[in-house]
Amino acid sequence: MAHVVVTGAAGFVGSHLCERLLAEGDTVVGVDAFIPYYPRAVKERNLAGLLKTPGFTFYEADLRSAGLEPLLEGADIVFHTAAMAGLLKSWRQFNEYMTCNVLATQRLLEAAVNVGVRHFLHCSTSSVYGRFATGDENAPLAPVSPYGVTKLAAEHLCRAYGEKDGLRFTILRLFSVYGPRQRPDMGYHIFIRKLLAGETIVVDGDGTDSRSNTYIADCIEGLLLAARQPEKSAGETFNIGGGEEVNVLQVLAMLEELSGRKARIEHGPPRPGDQRRTAADITKARTLLGYNPKTRIIDGLAAQLAWQREQLSML
Repeated sequence: MAHVVVTGAAGFVGSHLCERLLAEGDTVVGVDAFIPYYPRAVKERNLAGLLKTPGFTFYEADLRSAGLEPLLEGADIVFHTAAMAGLLKSWRQFNEYMTCNVLATQRLLEAAVNVGVRHFLHCSTSSVYGRFATGDENAPLAPVSPYGVTKLAAEHLCRAYGEKDGLRFTILRLFSVYGPRQRPDMGYHIFIRKLLAGETIVVDGDGTDSRSNTYIADCIEGLLLAARQPEKSAGETFNIGGGEEVNVLQVLAMLEELSGRKARIEHGPPRPGDQRRTAADITKARTLLGYNPKTRIIDGLAAQLAWQREQLSML
């Protein structure tokens, strides 16, 4: 049993991670600032079950300004899942991305060193690779959006604190995570929401952009495997992706089949800074950690569709 701090605990990945940690007997401190990237009510729903679970403590705190050492005191492990995510807004709101993704990470690392955290796990993104993310962890890093640039800077900070202070860290590059509780600004959430409402779905570009999708349960399994095996993961970087690569048009066809509805599709211009193709090479995670994603894309989409239908029924 470990004492774990999870930043971004009210978010998509963070809330699932907290649930799994608690189920395995860990005590968890969750931290979230409710920065209005998407509605606070969505995050509060993510937290609702956690707040009733023994062993969970929650603090509303902004990593950019709050005193962090008291929050991290006694922590064996820190999972840093908090970030300003998404590509488009990063072109217009660079200061928020810089402060949330770089400054906040630096302050968290400093506090982790000061209180003696044993293992710092940083959630990064396939966006650090750039327009094509198809190689292993040694592939060139060439982000093409301010979001990707700030996330790469955060990775470098982890390495700097590891070098300077001996902080044990692991970097986990997540590839297109989806499933229940996916953020409302993410593609599959938008597709399902508009499909169920009978609204037009605007596809950015020609629809052949592809993703190496990672179902949320598989993502969480990868994070925990890294945390539970520090002798194998410390100082390392891992791609955490799913086993299937599909493009936008293929996903829409699957959602039509699963929902029994016909999508109304229009095509718009490509998004600036978007990735054309991601195909996670997870050889390293398989070999060192025993990571083995199990969820087929059709099954994961079915689970997300069912969840979004349930959410609509509650409105």
